Amino acid sequence: MKKIKIVALFFSVILFSLESCIAQTTEIDNPLPPKREFRAVWIATVDNIDWPSSKNLIPGEQQEEFSNLLDFHKKVGMNAVFVQVRAAGDAFYAKSPEPWSEWLTGRQGRRPEPMWDPLDFMIEEAHKRGLEFHAWLNLNRLVHKSSTSVSSENMSRLHPEWILTYDGYKLFDFGIPEVRQFITDMTVNVARNYDVDGIHFDDYFYPYASPGQVIQDEGTFRKYGAGFTSKADWRRHNVDLLVKQIHDALQELKPKLKFGISPFGVWRNKDRDAEGSKTYGALASYDDLFADSRKWVKEGWIDYIAPQVYFSSGFNRVPYRNLVDWWTENRFDRHLYIGMGAYRVGYKDRDTHWSNPKEMPGQIRYSRESETDGEIFFSSRSLKGNSLGFVDSLRRDLFRYPALIPTMPWKDQVPPLSPRSLKATLLSKGLELTWEKPDAASDGDRAWYYVIYRFLPEEKGSGHDPRKIIGMCYQGEKFIDSSAESGQRYVYYVTAVDRLHNEGRPIGPLKVEVHDQKLVRF
Repeated sequence: MKKIKIVALFFSVILFSLESCIAQTTEIDNPLPPKREFRAVWIATVDNIDWPSSKNLIPGEQQEEFSNLLDFHKKVGMNAVFVQVRAAGDAFYAKSPEPWSEWLTGRQGRRPEPMWDPLDFMIEEAHKRGLEFHAWLNLNRLVHKSSTSVSSENMSRLHPEWILTYDGYKLFDFGIPEVRQFITDMTVNVARNYDVDGIHFDDYFYPYASPGQVIQDEGTFRKYGAGFTSKADWRRHNVDLLVKQIHDALQELKPKLKFGISPFGVWRNKDRDAEGSKTYGALASYDDLFADSRKWVKEGWIDYIAPQVYFSSGFNRVPYRNLVDWWTENRFDRHLYIGMGAYRVGYKDRDTHWSNPKEMPGQIRYSRESETDGEIFFSSRSLKGNSLGFVDSLRRDLFRYPALIPTMPWKDQVPPLSPRSLKATLLSKGLELTWEKPDAASDGDRAWYYVIYRFLPEEKGSGHDPRKIIGMCYQGEKFIDSSAESGQRYVYYVTAVDRLHNEGRPIGPLKVEVHDQKLVRF
């Protein structure tokens, strides 16, 4: 075979390319899969939706379930998980001012037996597998409709004056400054005590409307609403204050920690606001939940927005594509992850589009065409069910190749230094690559993981092509290529990647020819 020399070109300090052209392989007829894409899943704990499967499991069973869940999602192709660690005025972690969750121990306030810290365990297990771990906290809920026990340490008992009762729930009154401070302190407490990659809030701010129910915050409005003629504007102001306050506190504590929110998909409808999306008559976060989600992105108070676009492409009032288009235009240089309604796949209701096995894969492809930064799927249980073979389509097609998480240059744009001394050794189980850990970069960051690329010598290659990634190494400085074949020649490169996913320059090329008993450099 004719050999083509592989030359490393560096366009910037972040990305490298092994040729200026895209890889000319037999797969080039297919669209190049994304080198970077956020692929995540929500793991809901409230009412034992996703994990643990029962509130009566012992810790060993809970740990085994969670590890198996991570293994499943890793094999599907995910690179991040969002785990609900505060579901209703409770905690799935030991270092908390709030009581233990009943969905973990069977009764709110009861300690695990034997004692353990689920959050420490979950973070460690996620990081072993190369998954980002985002701590998902519900902001407003203190008592859920399905709660069967309420601890004496629940804030609804300790501070009943902070509480709104609405449709069987007990919720925080965001108009009270002490409430906003407590929520901020609670959030910062997680960030301070646990090695999470991000802090995440869902779509619950002021409650979704329920027939016959009224938000009883008139007294709070009279006390704190000076200068506001509209209670709606005052409520939005309260939520804005809370979001900014949390952003500022997290930024001061851990500037590189990610902070994001997943609001209801529609900000405002076009028929209410010329700047709104081409959606009509739908519930809107601005008007109905008093959550100005667009403002949080525009002001830079959050690092990503993950609107819950749980609508089909054929739903007339809120078409999926219209909403994705609008958010793409209103992302304001922050990451945009599309919240995907995996729970609706195969669901038989009046919207028959969800019975089409091509609906959700088509949504993902449109998200990519729109140059969003990735997707988050709700929820884990739905993916486990594999309705209409959707997970099969992820594993075999859409997520077949690995993807690095997109970088956040406003937080960190300094790449790590290159690994040193790349070597290869032939073992019975495969070809082992080893290298030395690089020193800290100029910002003090070290390598968080490594990416291993493999090319054939006759190929033109590109560092932009994830099809050439044969693995990522998350522990230690070695990797075994178990697919290397005797009689074949390979060219290897290894890059270091930091915690915020900046990729450094590669070490290589390491050119080897594999024989049954030895390796030969060429």
